[in-house]
Amino acid sequence: MRVIITGSSGLIGSAAVRHWDALGAEVIGIDNDMRAEFFGPQGSTRWNQERLESETRDFRSVAIDIRDRERILDLFQNEPPNLIIHCAAQPSHDKAAEIPLLDFDVNAGGTLNLLEATRRHAPEAVFCHMSTNKVYGDAPNELPLQERQTRWDYARGEDYQGINESCRIDQTMHSLFGASKTAADVLAQEYGRYFGLKTGIFRGGCLTGAGHSGVELHGFLSYLVHVAVTGKPYTIFGYKGKQVRDQIECSDVVKAFEAFARNPRPGQVYNIGGGRQNAASVLECIEMIREISGYRVDYQLSDQNRKGDHICYISDLSKLRSDYPDWDIRVSFQEILTQMLASEQAKQDAL
Repeated sequence: MRVIITGSSGLIGSAAVRHWDALGAEVIGIDNDMRAEFFGPQGSTRWNQERLESETRDFRSVAIDIRDRERILDLFQNEPPNLIIHCAAQPSHDKAAEIPLLDFDVNAGGTLNLLEATRRHAPEAVFCHMSTNKVYGDAPNELPLQERQTRWDYARGEDYQGINESCRIDQTMHSLFGASKTAADVLAQEYGRYFGLKTGIFRGGCLTGAGHSGVELHGFLSYLVHVAVTGKPYTIFGYKGKQVRDQIECSDVVKAFEAFARNPRPGQVYNIGGGRQNAASVLECIEMIREISGYRVDYQLSDQNRKGDHICYISDLSKLRSDYPDWDIRVSFQEILTQMLASEQAKQDAL
């Protein structure tokens, strides 16, 4: 079995590399470390690529830019895969406004290149596309909310489990990142519905884990842990710090890909995140970090929220659980934070 994984040095991509390498697959990673270009040296994932290459059995990385259509087509023609895990992206909600052309070319154009390469050279392969909840724009903010002491929450009982896949994706503010990812999301659906490719679209909430190279503009929980351990100041943008996110550890995302690959449903869309059980506000995350480790975050509140940002976002996992009943969240929010704190502390001790 041959697996091609884009963004193979990133959080989800590297977890997928380890997973399928352990299963005995031949794994080809596509990663040219554009995170270093997007976010500077702190955002680089080169360290992770080197670690993967030293610790895996049958993995190799190729530094192809997914915007390079001819090189992508050549790779798929010469080494057609059985499974594609597409995680490469310009991932920042905020950064996209500074680089709109690059953002769209990577997120939408790069995805189109991979889908077309699959259609031409590996039409029986399964294609898992890592999308985002930002395809919904700020439509989730239209749900009635109630303000509690430390978080915003849904006011109606029928919304308790969170946002499901029927939430609209148009006539809403997305951020330019959300718009480019929406284009990619719909393309992946269309290649499944129109051409019959085995595409699955996974709209992620907050994807995280100890291997995350978080920066201020992307990777909220990872960066929050970093500032807690290092004592750097932190700014919370808008909503009194009570905005809610559901956190999912990267291995649980990969398990969802594996479930889909065993029984693909072409063109289907799934919300994937930590769900109600792993949901917490920024203020609650800060308090849990203190309870687990003793580290106190030096934060300040800004009245200016990020454009198109969600006030309360919890992924309704009902569809994913229904279609793939063997899948569920295995890593709790407390376990996620404990692992991330240990990893960050080890990094700082090594400096």
